Amino acid sequence: MRTTGRRALLVAGAAAGATALAGCTSPSGGQVRKPGAAEREAERVARAEAALRLRSVTAARGLLERYDATLAAHPALAPRLTPLRRAVAAHVKALGEGGTTVGPATAATASTPSTPASAAPSASASAAPSAPASATPKSGAAPTPVRVAAEPRAALKELAVAERTAADGHTTALLTAPPEYARLLASVAASGAAHAYLLTEGARA
Repeated sequence: MRTTGRRALLVAGAAAGATALAGCTSPSGGQVRKPGAAEREAERVARAEAALRLRSVTAARGLLERYDATLAAHPALAPRLTPLRRAVAAHVKALGEGGTTVGPATAATASTPSTPASAAPSASASAAPSAPASATPKSGAAPTPVRVAAEPRAALKELAVAERTAADGHTTALLTAPPEYARLLASVAASGAAHAYLLTEGARA
C-alpha cells in the first residue's frame, strides 16, 4: 500500500510539473516573455527614427524624380543638371541606409537550442533596404507625372525651388534626428542649398 501511494504521489508531481512547464513555453518550444519598459521605449524610438528616415528619403526621391523629368523634357540641360542629379541620387541612398522600417517587439520569443539555424533571421534579412517598399507606388497605381515648364529657364527655376524646399525639410528634420543622422541631414541640406544657388545662377545666364 505504501509503495502504491508513493508511486501515485510521484505521478501526480510529474503531471503538475509538466503542466507548469507547458504554461511557460510556446507551441514552437520558445519561451515567450512580454517586453519590458526599456524595450518598449527602444521600439518607440526606433519607430520614430524610421518614420523620420522615410520622410527624408521620400523627399529626396521626389527631388530626384523632378531632375529626371526635367532632363527628359530638356535634354540640352544635361551637361548642367547631370552632376547635380548624381549628387541627389547619392543623397537618396545615404538617407535610406539606416533603414526605414522596424519590426514589432510586442512579444519576445527566446529561441531554444533545438530551433534550426535556418529559422533564425539573418543579418542581411533584418537590415532594411535603402529604398523602402512603403515609399514606392503600389502595383496598379500609376505615379503622378512631374510637370516641367516648357521653357528651360523656367524649368531650372522650378528645380531650384524644389531643392530649397527639400533642404528646408531636411533642416527641420535634423532637429529631432539622432546625432549621426542629423549630421547627414545637415550635409544634405547644405548641398541642396548650393544646388539651388547654382540652378538660380544658371537660370540667369
